[in-house]
Amino acid sequence: MTASSTSSPSPAEAPGRSRPAQVALIACGAIAQPCGEIVASRGWSVEVFPLPPLLHNQPHLIADQVDQLAEELGARYPTVAIGYADCGTYGALDEVCERRRLRRLTGLHCYDLYAGARRMQALFDEEPGTYVLTDFLVRSFGRTVVAELGLDRHPELRDDYFQHYTRVVWLSQHPDPELRALAEKAAERIGLPLTVVDTGLAQLEQQLEALVSPSA
Repeated sequence: MTASSTSSPSPAEAPGRSRPAQVALIACGAIAQPCGEIVASRGWSVEVFPLPPLLHNQPHLIADQVDQLAEELGARYPTVAIGYADCGTYGALDEVCERRRLRRLTGLHCYDLYAGARRMQALFDEEPGTYVLTDFLVRSFGRTVVAELGLDRHPELRDDYFQHYTRVVWLSQHPDPELRALAEKAAERIGLPLTVVDTGLAQLEQQLEALVSPSA
């Protein structure tokens, strides 16, 4: 069994692969990199196919994008799996999975995949005005948050967008000084204090194992 992952779609039988991958994992671009890391470390016969992470800003488009890619990959791979939680589709993604007889990661959003649903609920119960970042969002904050909200052009809108938030929680998968500095900068940019919650990748790995492992 040969494991591989990719940041862009690739053929079932890549150069140098001893045998074709058995599973095509359609993954949210915001979690595709850690999914690839886990796949490689576990030696699973999985190819990762990321969809654009900015789809999260238009979640009504996610189910259709997944559906189209699943149609394509279903002709090339024995198994197609969905590396998304519900992610704001309000059941539309589940309808695609049911129709195509596919399985997805559990949870309401990607935060559940890192911290677990109960832990996330506890964080929101503790402080309802919690704005959540992951490593991906910390790294891409200028593009995925600032630019997407137009704060680079209209910084005066910051308080309109974030007036009901009281803190930033960074779910840290790979804590290091560089990411910590970026997280602090992001929190400062939107005028909120930062709380760091170390999650690692254990929760995501457990979910992926249940989804794509041959023994699952």
